[in-house]
Amino acid sequence: MKQTIAIPMTEGVLSGHFGHCEQFYFAEVEEKKIVTERIQTPPEHEPGLYPKWVKEQGGTLVIAGGMGHKACDLFAQQGVEVIVGAPHDVPRHIAEAYLAGILETSSNSCDH
Repeated sequence: MKQTIAIPMTEGVLSGHFGHCEQFYFAEVEEKKIVTERIQTPPEHEPGLYPKWVKEQGGTLVIAGGMGHKACDLFAQQGVEVIVGAPHDVPRHIAEAYLAGILETSSNSCDH
């Protein structure tokens, strides 16, 4: 199964708050292996813009630290799965842990 994992980041690691990230790490995955990686700078943040933009970039799964409930709902409307509570780490490590089935998450660090 082909999928593209999107991870918001700031200063090279997972961004603690989704809407304030500097860039997105995208990992294209085939057969549970990362086949390509890219870093993209999103457009200026406006409420509701990132879910559509991530989907346009091919995103099928977003792994985040914290994300508001409205953003989670908007991703669902785009058909993009969301995992929140990911650890503060380098995006590739997070993606690899997810693919190996060992990604440990905590509670959503965003409360709005």
